[in-house]
Amino acid sequence: MKRRSQPPDRRLFLTSTAIALTSPFWTIRGAYAEELTRTPAQTEGPFYPNKLPLDTDNDLLIINDAITPAVGEITHLTGQVLDAKGRPLNNAVVEIWQCDANGVYLHTNDSGLKKDKQDKNFQGFGRFITGKSGEYYFRTIKPVPYPGRTPHIHFKIKQGRQELLTTQLYIKGHPGNEKDGIWRGIRDEKQRNAVTVDFTPVKGSKLAEWNAHFVIILGVTPGE
Repeated sequence: MKRRSQPPDRRLFLTSTAIALTSPFWTIRGAYAEELTRTPAQTEGPFYPNKLPLDTDNDLLIINDAITPAVGEITHLTGQVLDAKGRPLNNAVVEIWQCDANGVYLHTNDSGLKKDKQDKNFQGFGRFITGKSGEYYFRTIKPVPYPGRTPHIHFKIKQGRQELLTTQLYIKGHPGNEKDGIWRGIRDEKQRNAVTVDFTPVKGSKLAEWNAHFVIILGVTPGE
């Protein structure tokens, strides 16, 4: 597994872009930790990649050294992973996967049936190892609807051999949310709001880019 596996110049670009375009990371300490809303667990779904791509880094728009980028609206996805006490989780593996702009997942049971529609330039899956403040960053596309589902991005959090959480991220205000059984299945309003985030335009961008910030609060404290 690559550790934020970009060549040095490209990794520097992605990191500096994230810092320049997104809000600062934050940490919750002390009494505030008691008020944290735990990120709800959600189904992994049928399309966690059954064959991982050769490139599993945090830039899903470019595969290895390809020249042609993926189709879709560029999104800078940032966030933090905190434990149940509000402390940042260092060296946690954050995995994301989502369908491409044509609604095709990187899974043979989906892409195998839609080869003519699949965007071969979209990585479809990525990994990032959190730093000391629990931060993560991905460059991906704004999620699009999939048949029967509102737009969403799948997340899985791991540390060592332990899987800590599987959940999904949704677009705040998207009309498809109210029709989505998995989104509606989160009965606690605070938890539902916790996985439904703003996608805000990047100021000054000529490419119609978006920012999204998703803080993940685990219901466990690893190692305790």
